[in-house]
Amino acid sequence: MRNWRSLLTEMKLLDIILVYRRLILIILTPLLLLPLPLIIQTKEAKCAYTLFVVAIFWITEALPLSVTALLPGFMFPLFGILPSKQLASAYFNDFHLLLIGVICLATSIEKWNLHKRIALRMVMMVGVNPAWLTLGFMISTAFLSMWLSNTSTTAMVMPIVEAVAQQIISAEAEIEATQMTYFSGSTNHGLEINESDNCSEKNELKEKNIPFSRNDARKSSGKIDLEKNSEVGRYRTWKDHMMCKLMCLSITYSSTIGGLTTITGTSTNLIFAEHFNSRYPDCRCINFGSWFMLSFPAAIILLFLSWIWLQWLFLGFSLKEMFKCGKNKTVKEEACENVIKEEYQKLGPMRFQEIITLVLFTIMALLWFTRDPGFLPGWSSLFPQYSSFVTDSTVALTIGILFFLIPVKKLTKTTPTGEITAFDYSPLITWKEFQSFMPWDIAILVGGGFALAEGCKISGLSHWIGQQLTPLGSLPVWSTIFISSLLVTSLTEVVSNAATITLLLPILAPLAEAIHVNPLYILLPCTLCTSFAFLLPISNPPNAIVFSYGHLKVIDMVKAGLGINIIGVAVVMLGIFTWMVPMFDLHTYPSWVSGTNNNTLP
Repeated sequence: MRNWRSLLTEMKLLDIILVYRRLILIILTPLLLLPLPLIIQTKEAKCAYTLFVVAIFWITEALPLSVTALLPGFMFPLFGILPSKQLASAYFNDFHLLLIGVICLATSIEKWNLHKRIALRMVMMVGVNPAWLTLGFMISTAFLSMWLSNTSTTAMVMPIVEAVAQQIISAEAEIEATQMTYFSGSTNHGLEINESDNCSEKNELKEKNIPFSRNDARKSSGKIDLEKNSEVGRYRTWKDHMMCKLMCLSITYSSTIGGLTTITGTSTNLIFAEHFNSRYPDCRCINFGSWFMLSFPAAIILLFLSWIWLQWLFLGFSLKEMFKCGKNKTVKEEACENVIKEEYQKLGPMRFQEIITLVLFTIMALLWFTRDPGFLPGWSSLFPQYSSFVTDSTVALTIGILFFLIPVKKLTKTTPTGEITAFDYSPLITWKEFQSFMPWDIAILVGGGFALAEGCKISGLSHWIGQQLTPLGSLPVWSTIFISSLLVTSLTEVVSNAATITLLLPILAPLAEAIHVNPLYILLPCTLCTSFAFLLPISNPPNAIVFSYGHLKVIDMVKAGLGINIIGVAVVMLGIFTWMVPMFDLHTYPSWVSGTNNNTLP
């Protein structure tokens, strides 16, 4: 009897732990890590304590991500790392101004259904097969990211991707309902299905009764109900949910990969070029053309392997299904295409509001591209005294304000005499509409990441981490490059990419000189790996943008990003030992290094 009572007591205790597991984790995490700042009592240790607490809360989602992002706001001042005034400026910076301008554009696009027109047109061109559609989006996003910032590219493409995914889901739902009506004996008024395709339709129904699985088709049809009841109100099936995850991650990853290919593609490339050319002025080997030649093959390989990895992880990778082996399209695919064509025709001709939005969209992209392209002078050179003052956010805000100014509709009222007169006008978007689209929670989340990076820099934690790389000089060159790349890839997940490369370049360059190795041998792979921030929503702004659409959980990004990180490091290692060697004669210790007056490491 006592055993039963003790068992029931244990079960109740487990139930309590299960219910309050997040609260227990929130309490235990700071307490268990508390010896770190109490024993060491340095700013580096206190910052590391904050970093560990925030990282654990972000990974486990014990607190809402935005709430966790606010923790450095009171922990850093309490630990004496950063004053509140300086810390507050980190929570709102250039990225947020860029986000505001881009959201103005996104608000207008969605308000006037321009995104739906673009999405439907793209689906009509590429087809409804998720694999090929995803590859098409990845190539387009990577190309845009070569010239525009990764954040801008992601923010512009994601509304289109979201519209495409929802359109495919709704089209398949309509076809499924139509087929069920047809086989139940009712007349089909929506889509006419030929009786000669009866055999194909039966095969389609058989396929439909087998829920999709990444490993294989599930054998039990009783799990269909569980699949359809998951994520009620948003996804019809588990496969629809996986498709949305796949498309979101493909956009953020391809925007980062595309940014690798040009010096202007991402800030880390620019920081590296500036640091390297100032430290080794006699080299004159890093320019727009040479960087493109070394990084473009790596980006192409990485983009293709990332597509295969994401496709296999979320939807499975079947060559037979993708290429159809010469077979005709299935009835379901043809019906989906017909529904999409009908939806596109319902939109009618482009309206004035859509045209104006598209024109502003184009102007914004052109201004971003021509501001400082790198291979020729941009329009920012017209203001030599303060050309560096203008950034992508300046362009975004300038165009964004125009959306509140341009009139598109007259507002009328009826006078007491019955006459209709105009008294005001309505702009492309209103402030209330903008507020409904602005992801303030994501703005706080990214701000927390910037604040954390600033604290790591000021406290000296980032410098301490970099100093731990110095013992790598006693290892073989290939292992030094490999370990440095892994450490850089890991560090950039929790520290901003720009901060990581800025802090590590002054350490890695003397390390290469100390072991008598061409500095490019170590600096090039580490610079490329600095962009591999794929694991968390706060790792870089594009991750945060796609996370804001609500299809992903943190664990989804961790699983997918871990694979992309491994692939990325492998591709960089392949490049540094193959095509990059003859480009820069990496096996030779160059003469331009001896001209530097920098002290080498002991």
